Amino acid sequence: MLPGVGVFGTGSTARMLVPLLRGEGFEVRALWGRSEEEARSLAQELGIPFHTSQSDDVLLHPDVDLVCIYISPPLTRQIAVKALGIGKNVVCEKAATAVDAFKMVTAARYYPQLLSIVGNALRFLPAFIAMRQLLAEGYVGELQVCDARVYGPSLLDQSYGWTCEELMGGGGLHTVGSTLVDLLSHLMGARAIRMLMGGSGPGTGSGVCCTVTLNFNMPGAFVHEVMVVGSAGRLIARGTELYGQRNGGNGEELLLGDSEGTGQEVKDVPLPHLRGLGSMVKALKDAFQAQEERRSWARGPVAMASTFEDGLYVQTVVEAVKRSSRSGEWESVEVMTQEPDPNQNLCEALQRNKN
Repeated sequence: MLPGVGVFGTGSTARMLVPLLRGEGFEVRALWGRSEEEARSLAQELGIPFHTSQSDDVLLHPDVDLVCIYISPPLTRQIAVKALGIGKNVVCEKAATAVDAFKMVTAARYYPQLLSIVGNALRFLPAFIAMRQLLAEGYVGELQVCDARVYGPSLLDQSYGWTCEELMGGGGLHTVGSTLVDLLSHLMGARAIRMLMGGSGPGTGSGVCCTVTLNFNMPGAFVHEVMVVGSAGRLIARGTELYGQRNGGNGEELLLGDSEGTGQEVKDVPLPHLRGLGSMVKALKDAFQAQEERRSWARGPVAMASTFEDGLYVQTVVEAVKRSSRSGEWESVEVMTQEPDPNQNLCEALQRNKN
């Protein structure tokens, strides 16, 4: 039996998630919005029976066993940790800081029987599933270079919101760049060890050079491309399709098309993310239906999902990029293993100001 779902958020992703969940047989029981008006408006539009602006009303709802959190990053940690603590399964977006991400990791480790994943839908896009499989089979030979690029219109909305504010987890690096960092790590099975803003980074432990390019000054256009190049050939995911080319071959060949058609982006939800979100929801359905036959979420339909540990790594990379932007030098990616002492941080800040 599929769990009842509580959705946190009223933005574009949450709006698209509800019909996808229903299409796979989930019952969306409750909706949270920043204000009663926002929650009421979307609940009425989507036919959700319960709405609120109080997070506990959703978390304590007796018919909600899975919460999907798609809200501003500074609120994600608080709700995700509390949800796990009262026995709810969690699918959420990224945290705002590495410290928040570490607290989420700690909570997930306390409750391993509960589902706790970061909803990076690109991992579930069929093109990237096929790319990862082909990489494992040696299609490109020894991996040498990865290049990911996203071009699109401005991220600024008509009204000022959290997506415009870096300190709240907004901006292109947080909202888009973080998903690419996670995706590249997933595809290669390796993590970055150092970063250089504006250079040829991140560098991974396998010696592969990775470059991520983001440009949000392209009105009316959207380009999403990930290319991996090796000693024997290359693989290129353009949008939702996968192309391949062997060295010495006759050019690119289409390896995987979009079975649902090219389609159109929904406002603020690019097609690769929309297709991936649909595939992720299908995997969630399969995972819950097979739950009694499995001892761990680490196996089965959601095994490819980004864990909270992956989320901590990604946030660590993002913060290394920021440090590199300030220093102009390579910065190490060192994942937090224990929560910093806030008193120590205060002492360090006072010492810097004194100097």
